[in-house]
Amino acid sequence: MTLDETYQLGYILKTHGLRGHVVAHFDVDDTAAYLRLKTVHLTLAGAPTKLVEHQVEKVQPQTGSKVLLKLHGIDRIEEAEPLRGAQLHLPLTQLPALEDDQFYFHDVLGFTVVDENLGELGTVENFYELPQQDMLAMRYQGQEVLIPVVDELVSHADHAKKQIYVNLPDGLLDVYLKPSTRQQDEAEGAE
Repeated sequence: MTLDETYQLGYILKTHGLRGHVVAHFDVDDTAAYLRLKTVHLTLAGAPTKLVEHQVEKVQPQTGSKVLLKLHGIDRIEEAEPLRGAQLHLPLTQLPALEDDQFYFHDVLGFTVVDENLGELGTVENFYELPQQDMLAMRYQGQEVLIPVVDELVSHADHAKKQIYVNLPDGLLDVYLKPSTRQQDEAEGAE
């Protein structure tokens, strides 16, 4: 299995106790959905593209998105310590099913972006997961345009048509297409 065939479930925060337990952050809405987790793939800081499969002995919910995790063969704090910061991955095939109009970011790469007023705009090239919010990146008239992934702007995806529907606010595209005043001043000064 390669990293491209997985999604990141979360990461290991710290060790817990002396018997190899770790505290992990699960980036999910409901950690209880993962209580029966049997295996997990780890990527370590020193080898971020190498997946190492581990059998899971126990998943115990803690507060919020934290869980207490016990991996098979990790029985002492000295064995658990190198796992601090490791990313936890699961196969894409284990992603929970979504409602018809919802989507996972990796599923809509290459989809056509369709605005309800302007029609077809461009193609989804990437997603950026920023601290404030997630951003959809599309190519429009040769420029990368970022669209905040919020319900008011990104309504739904049509998987059959390979289209994602948006309702962009007036002026959003202009921000990317019209040169700023500083750029205009620099261009005029160069002449």
